[in-house]
Amino acid sequence: MFDFLEGYDLLGAFWVTVKLTALSAVGSLIWGTLLAGMRVGPVPVMRGFGTAYVNIVRNIPLTIIIVFTSLGLNQTMNITLGATDFSAINFRLAVLGLTAYTSAFVCEALRSGINTVPLGQAEAARAIGLSFTQTLRLVILPQAFRSVVGPLTNVLIALTKNTTVASAIGVAEAAYLMKGMIENEAQLLLISAVFAFGFIVLTLPTGLILNWVGKKLAVKR
Repeated sequence: MFDFLEGYDLLGAFWVTVKLTALSAVGSLIWGTLLAGMRVGPVPVMRGFGTAYVNIVRNIPLTIIIVFTSLGLNQTMNITLGATDFSAINFRLAVLGLTAYTSAFVCEALRSGINTVPLGQAEAARAIGLSFTQTLRLVILPQAFRSVVGPLTNVLIALTKNTTVASAIGVAEAAYLMKGMIENEAQLLLISAVFAFGFIVLTLPTGLILNWVGKKLAVKR
C-alpha cells in the first residue's frame, strides 16, 4: 500500500521541519522576551516600538514575510546570513522569517503572564534597589514564564505547522516533499494521510508533555 513512498526521503523532510521548528522556537523565545520587556518597560520609545512591531507583524500573513525574506533580503539586498549555497540560504532565511513572525505571539503570551504577577512584587523589588532590568529578570519573568507554559505550547504547535510555509521559498521540508509527491504520484489521499500523521506525531506529544510541565510549574496564588 505504501510502496509509493520508496524513493522519497520522508524522514529527511520531517527532520528539516524539526530543525526549522527548533531554531525558530529558540529565536522567537529570545526576541519575543525582549519585545515583552520593551512593551512593559518605562521607556516610551521602546514601548512604542514593541507595540508597533507586534501589531504590524502579527497582522501580516506569514507567507508574505517568508517570501519577503527570499525576494527582498536575499535577491534584492543580497543578504545570505553567512550561507553560500541556495538551500542553506533559504533555510536560514526561513528561520529568520518564522522567528520574526512567531516572536510577536510569544511576546503577547509572555506579556499576559507578566500581568499576572502582583504589582506589589515589582514595587518591593524596586524598593530594595533593583533596577527595572533586574526586577524583570529576577522577579517578574520567572513567574511569568511559569504561568504561560500553556499558551507558549500553543504557539510552538502553531509554529510547527507554520513551517510548511517555508516550502514557498524552496526549503525542502515536509510540505515541499508532499507537493512533489502529489505531482508525481496518484495516491493523493494516502499521501495526505501520511503527512497528516507525521505532523500529529510531532505536535501531539509536544502538547501533552508541555501541558503536563505547565501544570507542574503553575504558580499557586
